[in-house]
Amino acid sequence: MSKLSSDGLREAIAQIKTNSETKKRNFTETVELQIGLKNYDPQKDKRFSGSVRLPHIPRPKMRVCMLGDAQHVEEAEKMGLDYMDVESLKKLNKNKKLVKKLAKKYHAFLASEAVIKQIPRLLGPGLNKAGKFPTLVSHQESLEAKVNETKAMVKFQLKKVLCMGVAVGNLAMEEKQIFQNVQLSVNFLVSLLKKNWQNVRSLNLKSTMGKAIRIY
Repeated sequence: MSKLSSDGLREAIAQIKTNSETKKRNFTETVELQIGLKNYDPQKDKRFSGSVRLPHIPRPKMRVCMLGDAQHVEEAEKMGLDYMDVESLKKLNKNKKLVKKLAKKYHAFLASEAVIKQIPRLLGPGLNKAGKFPTLVSHQESLEAKVNETKAMVKFQLKKVLCMGVAVGNLAMEEKQIFQNVQLSVNFLVSLLKKNWQNVRSLNLKSTMGKAIRIY
């Protein structure tokens, strides 16, 4: 059962919206969920990692790159999606700096079946290290749907510190949509934790330029 108060969450989202309207920015601010954990030892306890698909895309401008075979490259071109074919990947020549730069440039990667098998050989472990190993796209799937699905995914990954943040929405969304995204994210995160809510120290919501508001 969720310990998150729905009313409290609605108030926090309304507050974030109001705060942002007093000082308009030239860009759409992202709404981030900040999580503080307790009774967890990242050294001893198993570090968790999990992804969940949100009902509404939190970052519509998220940069995705298609590492494709000829057919996917053609589809990506029609959609205006950034892409690289095997030849372009070969040109990186497993150069760690270039692979790192590529990993930094995009939030996520998609790859055709023929290409995904060659990635370790072409690029080395760089994308994997950055936590951005490509998601497989088959020719039976719609590339556009896959891109939207990728944009709607958020990943929770515990590293060496007991706090993390994930994008759960943006201020162009309706309050109800942000609310649904936050609820789903929190419930999914809690399901990953060993002692569920007993591991949660605090939850805050914050827009890019706004103050953090505590929701738990």
